[in-house]
Amino acid sequence: MTRWNQGRSTVDALIAGGGLERVPASQEAAEAELVRARTHVGSARQLAATDPEGAYTLAYDAARRALAAVLQNQGLRATSRGGHTVIYEAVRAQLDPPLGSMLRPFNRMRARRNEVEYRSSEAPAVTPEEVTTDLAKVEALVELAEKAIPNMPRY
Repeated sequence: MTRWNQGRSTVDALIAGGGLERVPASQEAAEAELVRARTHVGSARQLAATDPEGAYTLAYDAARRALAAVLQNQGLRATSRGGHTVIYEAVRAQLDPPLGSMLRPFNRMRARRNEVEYRSSEAPAVTPEEVTTDLAKVEALVELAEKAIPNMPRY
């Protein structure tokens, strides 16, 4: 089994803190998550003009599934304690550098999605243009996950 060094201390700390847990590594399960992510991207694209808030939620979920797929392939999964933040932290620790600029939109989208989901009366409305702009970033994240999965070592 190949071991890696970049981000290992972060991943170990996330496991020790209960934010991540070890699960059976599965490239098949990871690839199934990527199929779901691609489906969400397509659905978000269809809904962008008529239901931008719903489309944004789907776009964010596609990004989350893509990053979670990277971890699933490695034998890692966020716990309810760790949530979506831990998914980002674990993948970023391992891939930034060099891929931080591709990963950073996820954290911003997570905050925006939470703003819309939990404080919708106070949050500015999601626009179709915002959905379209962020969908391009989500597609880049899905492609990044598709390329990373076969090359990342198991935990």
